[in-house]
Amino acid sequence: MIRLTELRLPLEHTPEALTAAVLQRLQLNPADLLALRIHKRSPDARKKSALLFVYSLDIEVIDEAAVLERFKDDSHVKPTPDMSYQFVAQAPASLPLRPIVVGFGPAGIFAALILAQAGFKPLVLERGKKVRERTKDTWDLWRKHTLHPESNVQFGEGGAGTFSDGKLYSQIKDRRHLGRKVLTEFVKAGAPEEILYVNRPHIGTFRLVSMVEKMRAEIEALGGEIRFEARVADLSIEEGQVRGVVLASGEEIRADHVVLALGHSARDTFEMLYRCGVFMEAKAFAVGFRIEHPQSLIDKARYGNFAGHPLLGAADYKLVHHASNGRDVYSFCMCPGGQVVAATSEPGCVVTNGMSQYSRAERNANSGLVVNVTPADFGGDGPLAGIEFQRRWEQRAFELGGGNYDAPGQRVGDFLAGQPSTQLGEVAPSYQPGVRPTDLATALPDYVIAAMREAIPAFDRQIRGFALDDAVLTGVETRTSSPLRITRGADCQSLNVRGLYPAGEGAGYAGGILSAGVDGIEVAEAVSSAIVRAS
Repeated sequence: MIRLTELRLPLEHTPEALTAAVLQRLQLNPADLLALRIHKRSPDARKKSALLFVYSLDIEVIDEAAVLERFKDDSHVKPTPDMSYQFVAQAPASLPLRPIVVGFGPAGIFAALILAQAGFKPLVLERGKKVRERTKDTWDLWRKHTLHPESNVQFGEGGAGTFSDGKLYSQIKDRRHLGRKVLTEFVKAGAPEEILYVNRPHIGTFRLVSMVEKMRAEIEALGGEIRFEARVADLSIEEGQVRGVVLASGEEIRADHVVLALGHSARDTFEMLYRCGVFMEAKAFAVGFRIEHPQSLIDKARYGNFAGHPLLGAADYKLVHHASNGRDVYSFCMCPGGQVVAATSEPGCVVTNGMSQYSRAERNANSGLVVNVTPADFGGDGPLAGIEFQRRWEQRAFELGGGNYDAPGQRVGDFLAGQPSTQLGEVAPSYQPGVRPTDLATALPDYVIAAMREAIPAFDRQIRGFALDDAVLTGVETRTSSPLRITRGADCQSLNVRGLYPAGEGAGYAGGILSAGVDGIEVAEAVSSAIVRAS
């Protein structure tokens, strides 16, 4: 097939207009065109008065060679690359020890799925509960102020990504098109087919729940086993080689290949790995607040008179500001038409995150407004110092919110003026269980507050209304990424423990559902290749 890129059409056009544009662009007669498939479609909103769709298309024609020769100097007409997934190894007939996957978030799911599809029958150990039980426990925090430390937004089937916007895009380099494998498996599990071609695809929480269940069922049907409420409390390591895991129940399980897909909030597991001598190092991440605006304001700023158009949906944004104190301030995990959610996994802490359903139909837009922090800021040495830094500010947010898992909040106008909020305005915060108006100036380090106060007016120049007085800041956003990296070599193994494969966000090698899924695939390939070599 032929890949045709950068084909532009008006926002409202017919399928026939798309076909006609392809025929004209490639100088074809209608009989020459055999098939047309959309590879990517994205809006171009640079001119608010004339929004366009930009297409990348895969086209089948009668004489492909002739078309490619005619356009051999045109960078927008090339052969379609092969994006099909090829397994790097298949399980040997005799498999004495199954590989273990610790964690069943995106990285763990795809590591287990690839291993299962290749015949390795993995054993998955997930500390939390099945996704529907976990959802009920999560609602206990949101509705009743009751936290379940082992079953919440961070822990349980599907990982932290289950309670998010379900974003399925990433800026990773993906020369092998592994992201396509992730999206294809999601579609097979019930995601809408449009995620294969729309710009910045997403799924939403409710759809993710049923999809995760279907993927679990496939892994089990292929001989894999998934155990829930099975927290790994220790590792068995002999002469630098992992030999198995020990569960909190005391059960010991033998394995020579263990994938660590822990997620970024498994603090007790990080501490255990540190005690076991597994090499890790502190890394930079970001902290800040969630900011909420009326979604209609963002739609108008981004799409002008086309705001609310059904083909466009709820508008998003991506913003960056380089503050005068040397800090970078940027929007993070923007959730159009979504809500701010309680995302702590530890008692006595308040953590925020953002979530949307597939419809993105809620009144508010929200995103993290975060500032970069580095190990030099953590106030301690060693790889676990970032965890203590996070915990310090999460506990402070708990205090400011009243000590009952309500979150501290502030009107943007008051925040910029340096005065506490005594009540909120027209923008009703979506965080549950509740928001307590206060002064956020002491909720994060001074350099973070200063950078954010400088950035918000700068962002207002890009999105009119971003500095709206009644927009709401809710604190704190601290789990933007893992505060440490479980460093690995080129073979995806730990630097000093053979057979141990750190993966995904918790290991410091991913930053979202898609990149975590891709990393899970790559680690599964490394495991399967190692097993085959040893057999």
